[in-house]
Amino acid sequence: MPKGAWDAHVHLVAGDDFPLWDGRVEDPAPGLDLDGWLGVFQRHLDTLGFERAVIVHSILYGDDNSVTLEAIRRLGPHIRGVGLVRDGATGQDLDRLYAAGIRAVRLNYVHGGVLTWDGAQTMAPMLADRGMHIQMLAFADQHVPGLADDVRACPVPVVFDHFGWPDLTAVSDGFKQLVELVAEGAAFVKLSAPYRVSDAPYVHADGHIAMLAKANPKRCLWGSDWPHLMLADARKPDAGALFDAFSRAVPDADMRQTILVDTPQSLFDV
Repeated sequence: MPKGAWDAHVHLVAGDDFPLWDGRVEDPAPGLDLDGWLGVFQRHLDTLGFERAVIVHSILYGDDNSVTLEAIRRLGPHIRGVGLVRDGATGQDLDRLYAAGIRAVRLNYVHGGVLTWDGAQTMAPMLADRGMHIQMLAFADQHVPGLADDVRACPVPVVFDHFGWPDLTAVSDGFKQLVELVAEGAAFVKLSAPYRVSDAPYVHADGHIAMLAKANPKRCLWGSDWPHLMLADARKPDAGALFDAFSRAVPDADMRQTILVDTPQSLFDV
């Protein structure tokens, strides 16, 4: 692992320590409180050799970001966060999140959520004033064709999670448009979570991930998606195997340096 590497997509849960959202589809695994989960998380980082990480607030807690903010507070300044806010969030709301280490807000086309794309676009000038950005979980095949022009015009970076969650049986027009956005520098993408669309060792995802990395490594990040919540039909992965799959799809060491260190550092350490 290169020095200063980021795991740019993890989640944090905390048993019953924090109130859960009424609209959640599952509960956190029982048996550990926040301190317990933080210990397991630190072992995850140490085992893989990551020095920094981004905690993406889980929809299991809705727009109450307390668990993520407390995790960042306890872990220290080497951790950043992505928060959940509702349409109509104010500048004061964003100021409080920024001061606590949050550097982006997330919307979710896959599982539903509390922020819409219209709301995010309305919020974008306020995000820009604070050096924050938008993160999005979407299906590239279905959603990118309708989003591409708006993404190009957006005044803040837009980051697509999980390499666009594509259908790997073909390279769709929507995925090609995502590659174009990345190549132009108009969007970022996380080369994360192939286990959600492919079985181990995830070789079927190699081609899609390699296309994005080759298009523009300065617009790519990597994340483990630990601890792998809301699996649905996917099989729970080993984080080391996920990193091995990334290394196989992106064999160039300089490119991995850019993706693991330089790009997340520029995007999150503001």
